[in-house]
Amino acid sequence: MSSVLRFYVRPSGHERAASEYIERKLQRELPELQGVKTEQCYNVNWTAESFPSNKEMKKLTWLFGCPLLLDDVAQESWLLPGPTDLLLEVGPRLNFSTPTSSNIVSVCQAAGLGAVDRVEPTRRYLLSFAYPPSADLEAIALATLHDRMTEQHFPQPIQSFSSGCIPAPLSSPIDVLAEGRSALEKANQELGLALDSWDLDFYTKRFQELQRNPSTVEVFDLAQSNSEHSRHWFFKGRLHVDGQELPHSLFESIMSTQASSNPNNVLKFCDNSSAIQGKEVRFLRPKDPTRPSSFQQRQGLRHVVFTAETHNFPTGVAPFSGATTGTGGRIRDVQCTGRGAHVVAGTAGYCFGNLRIPGYSMPWEDPSFQYPGNFARPLEIAIEASNGASDYGNKFGEPVLAGFARSLGLQLPDGQRREWIKPIMFSGGIGSMEAEHVSKEPPEPGMDVVKVGGPVYRIGVGGGAASSVQVQGDNASDLDFGAVQRGDPEMEQKMNRVIRACVEAPEGNPICSLHDQGAGGNGNVLKELSDPAGAIIYTSRFQLGDPTLNALEIWGAEYQESNALLLRPSDRDFLSCVSARERCPVCFVGTITGDRRIVLVDDREWPTGTDGQVDAPPTPPPTPVDLDLDWVLGKMPRKEFFLQRSLPLLQPLTLPPGLSVRQALSRVLRLPAVASKRYLTNKVDRSVGGLVAQQQCVGPLQTPLADVAVVALSHQELVGAATALGEQPVKSLLDPKVAARLAVAEALTNLVFALVTDLQVSPLRLLAWNSRPVGRNHVHHPLTCWPPASLHCALSLMQVCTCQDVKCSGNWMWAAKLPGEGAALADACEAMVAVMAALGVAVDGGKDSLSMAARVGSETVRAPGSLVISAYAVCSDITATVTPDLKHPGGRGHLLYVPLSPGQYRLGGTALAQCFSQLGEQPPDLDVPENLVRAFSITQGLLKDRLLGSGHDVSDGGLITCLLEMAFAGNCGIEVDIPAPGVDVLPVLFAEEPGLLLEVQEPDLAQVLMRYQKAGLHCLELGLTGDTGPHAMVRVSVNRTVVLEEPVGQLRALWEETSFQLDRLQAKPHCVAQEEQGLRERAGPTYCLPPTFPRASVPCEPGGPAPRVAIIREEGSNGDREMADAFHLAGFEVWDVTMQDLCSGAIGLDTFRGVAFVGGFSYADVLGSAKGWAAAVTFNSKAGAEMKRFRQRPDTFSLGVCNGCQLLALLGWVGGSSSEEAVEMCQESWLARPGLLLRHNLSGRFESRWASVRVGPGPALMLRGMEGAVLPVWSAHGEGYMAFSSPELQAQMEARGLAPLHWADDDGNPTEQYPLNPNGSPGGVAGVCSPDGRHLALMPHPERSVRPWQWAWRPPPFDTLTTSPWLQLFINARNWTREGSC
Repeated sequence: MSSVLRFYVRPSGHERAASEYIERKLQRELPELQGVKTEQCYNVNWTAESFPSNKEMKKLTWLFGCPLLLDDVAQESWLLPGPTDLLLEVGPRLNFSTPTSSNIVSVCQAAGLGAVDRVEPTRRYLLSFAYPPSADLEAIALATLHDRMTEQHFPQPIQSFSSGCIPAPLSSPIDVLAEGRSALEKANQELGLALDSWDLDFYTKRFQELQRNPSTVEVFDLAQSNSEHSRHWFFKGRLHVDGQELPHSLFESIMSTQASSNPNNVLKFCDNSSAIQGKEVRFLRPKDPTRPSSFQQRQGLRHVVFTAETHNFPTGVAPFSGATTGTGGRIRDVQCTGRGAHVVAGTAGYCFGNLRIPGYSMPWEDPSFQYPGNFARPLEIAIEASNGASDYGNKFGEPVLAGFARSLGLQLPDGQRREWIKPIMFSGGIGSMEAEHVSKEPPEPGMDVVKVGGPVYRIGVGGGAASSVQVQGDNASDLDFGAVQRGDPEMEQKMNRVIRACVEAPEGNPICSLHDQGAGGNGNVLKELSDPAGAIIYTSRFQLGDPTLNALEIWGAEYQESNALLLRPSDRDFLSCVSARERCPVCFVGTITGDRRIVLVDDREWPTGTDGQVDAPPTPPPTPVDLDLDWVLGKMPRKEFFLQRSLPLLQPLTLPPGLSVRQALSRVLRLPAVASKRYLTNKVDRSVGGLVAQQQCVGPLQTPLADVAVVALSHQELVGAATALGEQPVKSLLDPKVAARLAVAEALTNLVFALVTDLQVSPLRLLAWNSRPVGRNHVHHPLTCWPPASLHCALSLMQVCTCQDVKCSGNWMWAAKLPGEGAALADACEAMVAVMAALGVAVDGGKDSLSMAARVGSETVRAPGSLVISAYAVCSDITATVTPDLKHPGGRGHLLYVPLSPGQYRLGGTALAQCFSQLGEQPPDLDVPENLVRAFSITQGLLKDRLLGSGHDVSDGGLITCLLEMAFAGNCGIEVDIPAPGVDVLPVLFAEEPGLLLEVQEPDLAQVLMRYQKAGLHCLELGLTGDTGPHAMVRVSVNRTVVLEEPVGQLRALWEETSFQLDRLQAKPHCVAQEEQGLRERAGPTYCLPPTFPRASVPCEPGGPAPRVAIIREEGSNGDREMADAFHLAGFEVWDVTMQDLCSGAIGLDTFRGVAFVGGFSYADVLGSAKGWAAAVTFNSKAGAEMKRFRQRPDTFSLGVCNGCQLLALLGWVGGSSSEEAVEMCQESWLARPGLLLRHNLSGRFESRWASVRVGPGPALMLRGMEGAVLPVWSAHGEGYMAFSSPELQAQMEARGLAPLHWADDDGNPTEQYPLNPNGSPGGVAGVCSPDGRHLALMPHPERSVRPWQWAWRPPPFDTLTTSPWLQLFINARNWTREGSC
């Protein structure tokens, strides 16, 4: 008999106050509110027959409380309401166990508390008023305090987690034979299947032909498997536009782009992701992933993988959880490429409606617009969706390196409202894979069907169908709730480690085939996996997170963090061993049969074993699914769509008379699409994995402006991959063809600043480009004839035309089935195909989301049609990337402008038009594609020859924005004069005609100009860079008339303003204010290498056996591979060791000289930073004994970084304690109060920063000789605030040199100023060590900064260093072990 125990925790320290954002929100909604107090309650399901013992209660109290306090946990509430108070308790919906609960239970298991099987935290608020609150006040408060989609109100404390339910019986077969189509119509309505009239007719006829009635599960399965979401009926269908049938489907047209591009795809249109031919690289991998083993050097051909998808509907309904599962699903797409691939980095994009930020006026936002109750508001989506995607990537360990954010809410001249009520949540991912794993093996009879990952929950049932509803809001809202999903990055990461272990298996990869679970759940993924051979699946073999699930829910639920694979029976032991080591569930759920049928047996009453043996049941078990695979997945009749164009009503752009450039900028620079994205970049890890060569932030102030993301294919190589994004959806409201061309152009003008294989195209393909009419009615096949006037231009490219290696993912978000929209999408697709044919690039994959409309009252609000192009390519030299920040070489950089549509200044659909609530008439365009081909080729050559200092593309906001952004990032002034005779100033500056803006140094000016001009391109000298610092002047002239003159810091503050407004809603406002003020005044950091600093060099052959270091990781750790690389680079023999290895006794530490505790989120840090990891060490006798013996040996050292730093503090290896001798003597030493604890950052959020630290004197052996250095380093953590048990202890440690690393300000001095000190630690402490110097704990990540290309900014003279100074830290450890040997 289980009981629910409650542990009430009062907040303490700087975390004492309720969230300032929540408080402000409450005050805004409830002006009568006088005060807020909070506490957290851990509701613990205790399954033992007796209540916890005294020792068990002490453990639970320690786990839930703050170790520094020891008195903050009670079994009675700390909140005592009075007669005018309102006590509210909110927490997760209890229909399934949350990821938080799963991780807390894992911590409890590690602590020996096996009777705990569920723990759900709730938040309790005591709201004080002057008079007793009314029911209306309570309703307002509740709506403010919780997310109604994922949380609920608890009027009474939780008494039980038992739902009291039994598996819901499945309804009888659907009687199609007797009732015909009406039976399916009824099921369609009751189950929310989103079947259209064509579907209903088709399936009625099919089952009548079979002479049997379908089961409920089969109809549900068919609806998911054959939904628009899964089948892409529109893109593969027969389209009739204005009465004329298109000669090809959209999908066929898109595939035709491959004919004009280099055949470098190793995968395209056929797998979870696409992949292109990569490079031969050296890399490290464990010798045996089934057990602790050393890393060994390997070499092989590694290809580049890319995928992209959207998760729009779930994100609109529940932004945080929707975005987490969108990110997780896309990560699994990368994982499951071929027979398994490596996840490297992600991209992210968001489109939302008008933000309506409280107290912040953006005059183009219409305050009269209403919003539906079944979608989150745009402001919540902008913050919480990005929070969800960031949180998932941070915990999984995937950096996000590029993206976009765009807002639009506008009434068109014809009265239509266009807005992203249903948002876009875009997620892209770049990865790598070994060449031998490209092809999946076909299923063979006898193969095991295996599920890897989390258990089955009643989550996302019907998500594929729900997201296919033509207009969101047309289905019942309770079905929308059912389609919301649950993201658990911890489980995803464990599953990823299992897949990686298979990929790295020394005897060969045991995975035969691999697919991720997504829309349609098990039903979809297991059919795809077993097609065409067929399989039998048993419900009894699934691990259920909820015993009340019925067969339909087991088959159709879209629970996350689950993959399916095929395995030969001989490899079962390998997979079972790996999954046990990584603590990841694995279930052998069925067998490939070879009969070409998919059969689901509900055998839970009489389970069938994996050997097929079963006691004879009294009656045969039911088979709720028994379908012919070819019938379900095979070729089906194409749907026909009859479309009509609907031309927009256009009106000329009318700007206020006398509008100045400065007045226009005051709006344009604050538009979310143009404004700073700092509110997005600083909360997402941009360095984890150690393979990042270029992320979003550039220059001395780390301004988020990079055009392209670049990653390495291996830590040990300078070859990698680059990816860049392009999207211009606002222009689609004027002309979808233009929007498509500009999306392609933007992606390529972003990608051009990384050195990739040249974007080159044969003259014959250029001849195929047609000088097309501007109008939208023109229909022709994209490959027609080339205008004779362009023949000479095309032939002039003959000498540089060799190959076309750039590939693209195309993602389409459109309300395609509404009047006029399908034809617009078809036009956009035609234009994209044509321009790609001319450019020589190709699409190799992508996704579509074709229900981008929402019901608002009686109105249907459509989103703008959107095409997102993700261009990617192999990067031949990851160090040759050029960034937008002006370098002002010698104080005098020359600024050059390369327009790709010279002489055009069109303002339609631009940021300027949007900021005055208009669209205008004629949008910018890529009029001459060969200009882009030439510009790309010439720019690539300049990168190769190192002749460009800076570069940026002209896009949103126009040329003036491009110029200003480069100045903002370089923190310097500029003086330019733009020649445009006879053209008005505003079109010259704000037209968004594609182009490139470059900075070159004076000695290279003539050569750069000559190269562009010789290629037939316009290349204009605009002016020079000026002084540095925030007070340097920006002076812009047009036709020799000054139109803007203002300090760069003031203009940058305007550009940063919207971002900081959003930041105030997701971080502590006083921290945001510090950063905002700092950016107005900062000149940039100063780095210092003192003359005494050792000259770091990579050891060649150090001689003698290499000392061993164990890279120790816990579940949730994600920084192990970059740590292994750093120690390997310094000459160590590096071992992969898990906590499971230590806890099981699989290995000891006696042969190791060093251990490294890596960064990440052990157990998702659910009970505080590294609390679960500390519990695993403290309460496991084997692991605890090994750690204690290792620590006591005088010849050992340890390094704890980030999560490892938090662990060493909790264990007392660093930081001391209030009574160290008492701790050593105490049997329950874990009850002692530690001297140091790592708590939440003062900002209240995860912080990703490229920050400066100062190395001070002290005994730390790994910092020897580095004293006095001021160096930049990656920092990425949410709990890095060093809370000492007393000011006296901190002072003692500082005096003894036990705090040898401090966050430094721009002058190199220790600082508490945010964000130079990203966590607010007192005195700026960033690292601590033990008194003997052997144990070092650091919050920043030196292991992610050991190679020069990993640095986010390298000013002279650091830009010429061949070795990073941070390598010295690891070399010091190597040298110390040699001293010990001597």
